[in-house]
Formats: sequence, C-alpha cells, structure tokens
Amino acid sequence: MNQLPPIVQDGQLVLMTYQLAEAYGTDTQILVNNFNRNRDRYKEGKHFILLTGEHLRDFKAKNQYDLPSNLNRLYLWTEKGAWLHAKSLNTDQAWDAYEVLVDEYYRMKENIVPLSKDQALVTVLRTTADLVEETQSIKQEQHEIRKLVSQIDNKVEEQITLDHGEQRRIQKCVASRVYELCNDPESRPKLFRELYREIKDRFAVASYRDLKRRDMLQAINYIENWVPKKVS
Repeated sequence: MNQLPPIVQDGQLVLMTYQLAEAYGTDTQILVNNFNRNRDRYKEGKHFILLTGEHLRDFKAKNQYDLPSNLNRLYLWTEKGAWLHAKSLNTDQAWDAYEVLVDEYYRMKENIVPLSKDQALVTVLRTTADLVEETQSIKQEQHEIRKLVSQIDNKVEEQITLDHGEQRRIQKCVASRVYELCNDPESRPKLFRELYREIKDRFAVASYRDLKRRDMLQAINYIENWVPKKVS
C-alpha cells in the first residue's frame, strides 16, 4: 500500500472515498452502495465528516486534490468509518488493508513523539563530552559526564517503548496468529480484540504500542503460542 498523504479535518485523520476504495481493492461505487444500504449505522462526526458549501470550498482551497468542479458534497472517513466499510466488504483484503491503515495512517499522529527530558539531556551531555575530549585539564569533568550519560542511557533503555517498525512487527505477528487459528472472517475481529486485550493484561500496558522494547521478543513468543480462552 502506497504511503497516503495525511488529511486532517476537525482534528482527525480522514480519507476520501476513492482513497479508501483503492486501499481496500474495490470500486468507489461499491463503497457508496454499501454506505447507502447501511446509512443508519453511520454517524456523522463519528464515522464520517460531510463537507458542503463553504467548508467544502475551504477544503478544496487548502488541499490540492483533483476533485470535480461540480462536486457539492464530500465524505471524509474516520478510522471508525473505515472499520464499518471493511465490515461491509468483509474480505480478507479489506481487513488486511484496514489493519495497515490503522497502524500506518490513522495512528500517524501518535508516532510523532518528541524526545523525553532524559533523552534530550543525553544528547546535550554527549555533545559536551565530545567538545572536552581532548582537553587534559578537564579530564575528570569528562569522566563524570560520561558516567552520567551511562546512567541516563540505562534509565532511558528501561523506559523506551516500541518504535513504529517494531509496532508493525507486533501487529503482523498478531494477524499471523489470528489467521492461523481461524478461517472464519466473521470470527477474526473477535480474536483480534481478545488477543490485543490479553497482550495489554499480560504486559500491563494500555496499548500494545506501549510495550517496552526490552519486552518485544517475549511478547512475540507469547503471541505465537497464544490460544483463545474458548479453545483452551
């Protein structure tokens, strides 16, 4: 799946209908038809944002997309709206694409993480240590700085969580285990939720994205050997 340029509307990352259709490997009209048949399940502001009038003109002015000049309404789909569309299509390709969209697009904001105070301090101290490396008169000061860097490095290592690539590795491992255990597309979403919930309980985190990097291999081993409660 090609990297999608982020579209932010009303503080949410959203996708246009044709982008969602391309990601799911289907036609735009099929998504439109599914939406029209299940219109009562979709809530504006929760599953989609509808732009008309002045709001639509502002969107066209701020975003360089090749939209029809006579377009008078535009649907923008949130993460929850994308989930309903995947549910309507109910194909392996749509579910796989949805998981990638959640991990690589809708969570894009969560992956922009500033340096912690400890990490910033490590950077400053390393720079200072390099500047005084060749100065004999302050060797003792250099030694103390190096010692402090080592102490903070150890602290950061104990606290650091998974980066984007490591999160993706966990997500792929979860998907592989669920598909290995279940051939029924309608049952897979329940297994996904159950496994992610047990990962959170097992490692005492709010989300699998909060796993400590030092626990990643242990988490992968846990996932690969996981058995649903109803089967155990």
